Amino acid sequence: MERVYTGSPWEQSFGYCRAIRAGNLIFVGGTAPVADGGGTHAPGDAAAQTARCYHIIETALSRLGLDHTCLTRVRLYVTDIARADEIGQAHRDFFRAHHPCMTMVEVRALIAPDMLVEIEAEGVIEQSR
Repeated sequence: MERVYTGSPWEQSFGYCRAIRAGNLIFVGGTAPVADGGGTHAPGDAAAQTARCYHIIETALSRLGLDHTCLTRVRLYVTDIARADEIGQAHRDFFRAHHPCMTMVEVRALIAPDMLVEIEAEGVIEQSR
């Protein structure tokens, strides 16, 4: 099993890693829009926060020698479902022609009050990789 850490302040204090490769399966834990150096990236901007989550996910995947095309399922947890269009646009911009299964659900709150979205993902590595 291969594990990737991204330096999130919660990885060490809560005892988890960002991503795991287990054979041909990929698991990416809930990824919040943490800014470089800590805090929340782009408070109040749901699209920018979504893009930041995907940037963190893509960075973790790259450390496994992969990219977003291995992702088969994503779950978006959002604090305001009325912002689904802007979040969905950022999702579409990231995945372009590669469309994973997706679930978006509204939750009451995330780890920081100014965070609007958190994303988790799963994937499968093709045998040729």
